[in-house]
Amino acid sequence: MLTSKQRSNLKSIAANLQPIGQCGKGGVNENMIASFSEALEARELIKINVLENAEEGAKALGQELAAALSAECVAVIGRKVILYRRSSRKDFPHIKF
Repeated sequence: MLTSKQRSNLKSIAANLQPIGQCGKGGVNENMIASFSEALEARELIKINVLENAEEGAKALGQELAAALSAECVAVIGRKVILYRRSSRKDFPHIKF
């Protein structure tokens, strides 16, 4: 569980990130989860767009993705979801809090 200070720090880092993917009408599927999981392992912090035609709201999709990826939903800002998961790689410069 992230503290409010950690969450704020991650939000400020994510402000400069480009979204790496999008969720739409089809909702969350296994290929999407696999690609987002690889991205989290490589980056630790990702931003995802939620399209207007999505069946669920951005907040619900953020929670669903976080649960499926074993990640933390840092924030949902408009139609953007920010997810964080610490990388298990040893040779990686981890995000410092």
